[in-house]
Amino acid sequence: MSPKVANAAPFMPKGSNPADVSWIAVRHETATPPVPQDHHIPEWAPPEVPEFVPHTFDSMHLGDPTTNTSLNPYDPFVTSTTPLSSAGNPNQPQINPYAQESATNSNTAFYQGQSGYAQPLQYHLYAPIGPHRENLLAYQRTAHDFFISDNLREELQRKSEASLQVLPSKIATPQLDSGKDMKSILSKKIDSTLPAQIDHFHSLVPLDITNQKSAAFFEYPSWVYKVVSSKDGNTYALRRLEGYRLTNERAIRAIQAWKRVSSGNVVTIHDAFTTRAFGDSSLVFVTDYHPLSKTLAEQHLNSVNRYSARPTGAHVPEQVLWSYMVQIASALKTIHGAGLAARSIDASKILVTSKNRIRLNACGVFDVLHHERSQIGMPELQLDDLTQFGRLLLLISSNNPAGLNNMPKTMELLSRHYTSHLKDCVVWLLGPTQAQSHKSLDNFISAISGHIMTVFDNTLHLDDQLNTDLSRELENARLVRLMSKLNFINERPEFDHDRQWAETGERYFLKLFRDYVFHQVDAQGNPVIDLAHVLLCLNKLDAGIDERVSLVSRDEQNLFIISYKELKRGVEAAFQDLSKSARRV
Repeated sequence: MSPKVANAAPFMPKGSNPADVSWIAVRHETATPPVPQDHHIPEWAPPEVPEFVPHTFDSMHLGDPTTNTSLNPYDPFVTSTTPLSSAGNPNQPQINPYAQESATNSNTAFYQGQSGYAQPLQYHLYAPIGPHRENLLAYQRTAHDFFISDNLREELQRKSEASLQVLPSKIATPQLDSGKDMKSILSKKIDSTLPAQIDHFHSLVPLDITNQKSAAFFEYPSWVYKVVSSKDGNTYALRRLEGYRLTNERAIRAIQAWKRVSSGNVVTIHDAFTTRAFGDSSLVFVTDYHPLSKTLAEQHLNSVNRYSARPTGAHVPEQVLWSYMVQIASALKTIHGAGLAARSIDASKILVTSKNRIRLNACGVFDVLHHERSQIGMPELQLDDLTQFGRLLLLISSNNPAGLNNMPKTMELLSRHYTSHLKDCVVWLLGPTQAQSHKSLDNFISAISGHIMTVFDNTLHLDDQLNTDLSRELENARLVRLMSKLNFINERPEFDHDRQWAETGERYFLKLFRDYVFHQVDAQGNPVIDLAHVLLCLNKLDAGIDERVSLVSRDEQNLFIISYKELKRGVEAAFQDLSKSARRV
């Protein structure tokens, strides 16, 4: 070999960086002595052959630390801290080799997803959402895991039934006696004096558990009704004060301030008006309706012995009392912050809407009945709320409706069954206002801050549980839509003047798939009723997976092996044909 050829300059492509061929220069130094090199780089040099370097190889071992080794952000074996948008050359977009639709790939024939059926991204298949209380394995899950719990479902259905309840127009007497003929079995109309409509409210249903009039609390007989609004169709509760005559227009305007009170522990007030629809002059308050709710008196004070008014039920747990205390304090914080006073903290006026969830009810009624006093002594009324608060806690802890009649005995029971901290809070609320000039709701909230954190933590756990139950019902509508599409297609007598439309093409496969899912039988010919099998097959069809299924005709003469992806493509194509025909009409 000629010495000129051996000492020839290393080849470098046009426009490349001289630093990229530093490893070539090092190789030539070990072979021949260095010779003066021309700075002019020839344009006829062949492309360099890159040396293999593992991805985990540190760049400091390379010949030149300035060598630009850009990483492919789509490489699954490389962990790059550089964002995809800034990896490599920022002026040149990165090519994703895993993309089915790539505008930069010239060989589009190898990418089948461009013109064929495109599977949309799916967010379903009942992904479990934590936190999970049960420690169950995958094979231990049952069909009930796809739905909310039976207790929660029953509770919601009972509340829905109570919201839709109406008064029957007739009651048939079911007594049948052999000595009476059929003429004696008559239907009696309900002797109801309730009006058919009050303002824009209709379908009145009484909610009181007794027919006796009582004016002990509001100084007027009070009645509560469930009604339906003809404006928005929602259900509300009407509190009627019988025989009230409005003498000052400003009194009823005081309810406007209560409309702005927003608290999770206060029943929302929507309106107040007077009416003569009941045959007299009545004052009506419109509030939210909470179905199947009870008062604190019905919840804790009804288990009483007929002798000496001794309670027969167990004492209220202290954790429940702390929960009530925190919720009432939260309600009073919102009410006092709005410059108002509750004035109705009584066991018969506080609703228990769910487990240990209470709401102050009938707020704002005394602001209308005693409007003049509300304008003068609001600070004194707010301090009186604290006293009523303490009396309520003492009454509930004693579990006795007559517990306030013997205060020393009730305080002794409180000290015996509950901690000293709870007793100190009750004593502080019942203390005289003159001796405690610094008595305020903020001081009380600071004293029970530790229990507020406990109640808040329990609320977060309940929120997690409700989210888990809601996630089970998240995608149930998918299966309803899928079964609706299948029923639109299967067994259709005629379409587009073709009586065999449902029996040909992919529609025939869908008919066999319907038999595979719903019409299976066992070895004895008995129907197989398996909800888990139905849910599994419909979910696979909705996802359009590549799994194959064997479909046998009813005469057992034909066997088809087809994937769920092809079945889904058939469902979509057949339903699109039906939809296009409906739109043309």
